[in-house]
Amino acid sequence: MGIPVLLVLVWLVAGAVGGPYFGKVDEVSTNTQSAYLPSSAASTVVQNRLADFAGSDSIPAVVVVAADGGATLGDAQVASLRTLSDALGNVDGVNGAVSPPIVSDDGEAAQLFVPLRSGQVADSVSALRAALDQGLPAGVSAWITGPAGFTADLVAGFLGIDGLLLGVALVAVFLILVIVYRSPLLPILVLATASFALCVALLVVWWLAKTGVVLLNGQVQGILFILVIGAATDYALLYVARFREAIGEGRTRWDAATRGWRGAFEPILASGGTVIAGLLCLLLSDLATNRALGPIAAIGIAFAMLSALTFLPALLALFGRAAFWPFIPHRPIEMIPDDLSRPVTGFWQRQARLVARRSRPVWIVCLVVLLAAGTGILQLKADGVPSSDLVLGHSEARDGQAVLGAHFDAGSGSPVYVLVPEGQLAPAAGAMDAADGIESLAAASADSPSGQAAITLTDGAPVFSAPGPPGAPAPTPTVSDGDVLLTGTLSQPADSLAAEHTVRDLRAALADAAPDAVVGGVTATDIDTNDTSIRDRTLIIPIVLAVIFVILMLLLRAVLAPLLLIGSVIVSFAAAMGVAALVFNNLLRFPGADPAVPLYGFVFLVALGVDYNIFLMTRVREESRAHGTRSGILRGLVATGGVITSAGLVLAATFAALGVIPVLFLAQIAFIVAFGVLVDTFLVRSLLVPALSYDIGRAIWWPSRLWRRDVDGPTRR
Repeated sequence: MGIPVLLVLVWLVAGAVGGPYFGKVDEVSTNTQSAYLPSSAASTVVQNRLADFAGSDSIPAVVVVAADGGATLGDAQVASLRTLSDALGNVDGVNGAVSPPIVSDDGEAAQLFVPLRSGQVADSVSALRAALDQGLPAGVSAWITGPAGFTADLVAGFLGIDGLLLGVALVAVFLILVIVYRSPLLPILVLATASFALCVALLVVWWLAKTGVVLLNGQVQGILFILVIGAATDYALLYVARFREAIGEGRTRWDAATRGWRGAFEPILASGGTVIAGLLCLLLSDLATNRALGPIAAIGIAFAMLSALTFLPALLALFGRAAFWPFIPHRPIEMIPDDLSRPVTGFWQRQARLVARRSRPVWIVCLVVLLAAGTGILQLKADGVPSSDLVLGHSEARDGQAVLGAHFDAGSGSPVYVLVPEGQLAPAAGAMDAADGIESLAAASADSPSGQAAITLTDGAPVFSAPGPPGAPAPTPTVSDGDVLLTGTLSQPADSLAAEHTVRDLRAALADAAPDAVVGGVTATDIDTNDTSIRDRTLIIPIVLAVIFVILMLLLRAVLAPLLLIGSVIVSFAAAMGVAALVFNNLLRFPGADPAVPLYGFVFLVALGVDYNIFLMTRVREESRAHGTRSGILRGLVATGGVITSAGLVLAATFAALGVIPVLFLAQIAFIVAFGVLVDTFLVRSLLVPALSYDIGRAIWWPSRLWRRDVDGPTRR
């Protein structure tokens, strides 16, 4: 027993080192959207140059103040806001001069522009909020909105990942395992396997993010946690099933542990390898967050496999039969007899007989149901959502944006930026002035107290002006490396569809008027992100299918069976997305979905869906060698039915736990993957794949040796 004790000690030490990093993830995370785009994206080019004109790298916060009850701001209140503006400049995290209050035309509201240090937006917004609560004059209310406000809301939405998300996921898994195995100890051993895998994975990921090798954000972090817990539990349950079989045959705990390891090693390695290969295809993405998820999640899966193949076997070798107390297995699994006319007992034995007797009607009905559900995918709105809708529930930035739009140009605080060579300034300004949806123009100017010089066009030539004493010289635009920065105030919210149309039209107009001009800003960043996501899913989805197909061919030594398995997960994915579209549009009333949602859903559902088919078909292949294909299919279904169903329930529950994080993207991924896994578990793997394989018979192994020498076994009765 020296080896099991040593393995347990190694994992305990590794977990003790990695555990404390749960509370330190925010030190190496970023939730700034522009950081995800490739450096060649137009909006990224502009973002990287803003500091050259503003004098510092900052993110603007817009403080909008409105008189209570729709009243007009009084002179005393406006004077207090001027004093408050000066005081806000001393708040920790404010990175530059705060603008004086700009009163709306209706006199009912005012706005202040506050530059915040980009590296600590959430903390800076909190400090700004505290200062506003103390310094606001009586009779007014204030909201923090703009890019900094929405970033702070998003960061706040991810705050529950370390505690709430993990707690909900672990409790859900524990309850399912207790119900399935009716044992108090075995669920603890399985959860320990998953938890220690996550600790070690997080330790590795933290240092990779710390050194800048990967980009980590709340979205990737949440998926990492859920994926490791779910996958490690799935692999652990597969090993437990093999160990339980050996214990039921009367073997000693060490013999059962080694026999279980030999039986579980190939399917766990193949399953994990398939998931890792699918995830690593995300490295082809142009979005940094997708590229980061690939290796980060792959690291998590690798440690999930390692834990299930080393830590859990060591634990079960030490505990033996006691792990299943009080329902200790004493007999082997009852398989379905070759004579299908004989009565059978047990759910999976009856399921196998149904497959044998009605294989063709079963798989046809399953396929029709999945295809019918998949028609809903035509209603999926996955062309992007406004930044204001990313956070579910209360959002101060969203409320502030509504107040801002009611009294000012809705795009205030999030202008469109145009970086243009000085020689093309006039035609660029002319194109911006002629664009629908842009209310006013300005240029960055160090000569202006506000840092901006207003632009008016006289006979096509730009004229610059700024508030100042009479007779003061007109400001001149700041020139950096031969470029000038123009800003345009949008008439619609920067994250609206109308603003996107404005920016797309502006880019088209500038391509003719000022071909070297580059357009950036919040709206341009959203556009570039959505366009890149669409490009990514168009490229990556076929590659994932090809990679998984090759892996399945190598695993099953066949061509037809992998084609059937790939086809089954495709229709399963379509059904999950179709139902999700109907639920999102008609029940949950979501505004739409990020273009990356179908990509993430596909990668997870195809990779994880193939997992269960691998668990099934590796056992079917094993049984087919001894009993023939059709008998092997029935025996494989009976042998794996309970463990795969338990694994599917666990994985669905863990992904569903993502729904507790009030972020739209994670809520949608939670539903899609959880529902899709249940479809794979209860319909595809339990009925469609066995029935279709049984109907085809030994040809599923074509062109392998098993196809050439196998007999089909019992025919349909």
